[in-house]
Order: sequence, then C-alpha cells, then structure tokens
Amino acid sequence: MEFDLNETQKLFQTSARDLFSQECPSVLVRETTEKDVPHAENMWRHLVEQGWTGLIFPEEAGGLGLGMVEMAVAFEEMGRALVPGPYLSTVPLAGTALRCSPSPAAASHLRAIADGKLKATVAVPEESAGWGADTIAMSAADTEQGLTLNGRKLFVSDAAQSDLIITAAKSKLGLVLVAVNPRTPGISISPMPAVDSLRPLYEIVFDGVSVSREDILAEGKTAAAALSGCIDVATLALTAEMLGGMQWILDATVEYAKTRKQFGKPIGQFQAVQHHCANMLLMTESTRSAVYYAAWVMGNDPGLAPLAISMAKAYASDSYREVGNLGIQVHGGIGFTWDHEIHFYYKRAKASELMFGDALYHRERIARIVMDGAAGSSRASARAGD
Repeated sequence: MEFDLNETQKLFQTSARDLFSQECPSVLVRETTEKDVPHAENMWRHLVEQGWTGLIFPEEAGGLGLGMVEMAVAFEEMGRALVPGPYLSTVPLAGTALRCSPSPAAASHLRAIADGKLKATVAVPEESAGWGADTIAMSAADTEQGLTLNGRKLFVSDAAQSDLIITAAKSKLGLVLVAVNPRTPGISISPMPAVDSLRPLYEIVFDGVSVSREDILAEGKTAAAALSGCIDVATLALTAEMLGGMQWILDATVEYAKTRKQFGKPIGQFQAVQHHCANMLLMTESTRSAVYYAAWVMGNDPGLAPLAISMAKAYASDSYREVGNLGIQVHGGIGFTWDHEIHFYYKRAKASELMFGDALYHRERIARIVMDGAAGSSRASARAGD
C-alpha cells in the first residue's frame, strides 16, 4: 500500500478543506449550539451540490464511485471543521446498509440518498447498547401484509432529521432489516441527553408499527452481513472524523503555546508543555496510520477489514480523548471556558469514543477475530495432516 495520498486524493483533500473553511467556520458551529440556528441544513445543501451524498456509491446508483480512502479523507476534513448534520448517519451508515441489501426498495432509497433527496439513519442499539446482531431483541411479528414492529431503540443518531429509519429487528427467520418512515403511525421519537449537541441522539418507540413486504430490505444471513458491513464502514468514517478533530486540537494547542507567555516567554519553551505537544503529535500520527491502513484494507482486502477497523477505533477512542485532555491542559484556564472552541472538540471526542463501540468493545472484537483465525488455521492444518 502507499503510505501517502496520491495526487488526486490530495487535490480532493484540498478542495474539501476549502469547502469547510468557507461554509463551516467556527462561528457557525457555535451558533448551531448556542442559538439552535439550522446551519446543518445549509451545510447539507452544499454537500448535495458537491455530489458528496453519493461519494462512495457506484455510478450506476447515482454516486461518484470513490473509494474508502477518499471517504476517510472527506471525514478527516469534516472532523477538523466539526461539520454538523446527518451526513455520517445517512451516507456511510444507512447508505451502506441499503447498498448491501438485495431488495428493489433498497436500490430506490440508495439513489434518493445519492441524489440528496433522502436523509436516513440506522436504528440498532437497545437496552444492552450493543451494536452486534446478537444484541437485537426487538420483535418483528409476521402479518398478512408484512411485519409488525414492537420495541424500543436507543441512541439513534439524527432520527428526528431523517426521512427513513432502517431498523434492525428479530423475525421468525432471524435478523431482519426494514425501511420505516418515521411518520408511520405507532412511532414515537424523543430526544435523549447527548454530550455532543451537534450530533443529537434519540429514543424511538415502536408500538404496533406495520411494515409492508416491500419495505423489508434483507433477512437472515443477508441482513446480518448488511448490518455488519454498514457498521464497519460507518466506524471507519467515524475514526477518520476523530483524526480530523485530533489534528485541529494539536494545531490549535501548538499555536497557543507559541503565543501565550508566562514569566516573560512563550509557554511552548517549557519542557512540560513540549512533552504534552509531542505526545499529542504521536497519538495523532499513530491514529492517522491506523485509519488510512484500515481504509486501504477495506478497499483492497475486505477480509481483513474488521480487524483493521477495530484496531483503528480502539486506538482512536483512547487517543482522541487524551489529546483533548492534553490540549485543554496546555490552554490552561481558557480551555475550560465557553469562549474557546476546544470544548466542542472534547465533547465530540467523548461522544465518538462510545459510538459504534468503545475501545474495550473493539479490543474484545480484535481478540475474537484473532482467536477465530487461529482456530481456523488449526483446523486447516489438521485436515492437511489427515
């Protein structure tokens, strides 16, 4: 693999940075949080105009046909700017679920997302707060028309802003993914407390919600594969976004250390501050290597992607939080005030740490993948010996 972006990818990175510096300066992030100004809608229109809503989808589905590395580049720049809006929920998460589902309805919804006409999210976690298919207990009972959903989903990102909610439930055939209109009778959507106000979370209650056969996207093993695939792609996108936030904190902290003076000289001349900045740089660059390796693997060797993605997410979950800690410590008192932007990034770090599984979850997943691989190798060796 290449350990640097190629020329086309660098041009894409530059254009993305220019777009967000113009259309999403820090004042808009602050207004979105303080005054509930709907800048996310304006940002969404800009992304649609740029074709970003079809970024990773094939051209036959109305997309741009770009790869996972380009997606990582895009989300790194979005993380630097703290871009508000349901892009993560709609494109990598819901869009990949639709792309991996075989139903005609899935193809229709995917084109609508690529065209910028549809916002969507995926409802997975329940009381256990897990993201795996084995944690889903919500009932999907068979009826003559299709299915009836009863249960509750928690921590669903951007549910109130979505036109479509892809819901994971359990039917008699096992796991099922269904496309649900949030305005369907029996659905109740309520906001949940969230650390990051720019990424709202919701509780969704399904009380006898009827779903037609046409809205069933996938069932059984196909649904499990689609769910696993969309969560992996969204996790990769999230880690790239976390990398962008880490880079912003590092840049802002180094700049502050150059200009803030104590005892007649810049604080950046003090060894303790230099150590903090060096540790922040180490964690940021290590995260960058893990993220772009995972992106390359997903595009070139998908079989290794779950392991690489979990390694990146486990490291980024710890590192983003710690970079935020060190950044605030170097800033001193001003780092704790509302007037400085660093607290927005620290809140994003804490929210992202838990989204799609925290570091502990992904370390356990890495252990399972490695153990399953070792067991498979042992069985293959035994068969060869026979």
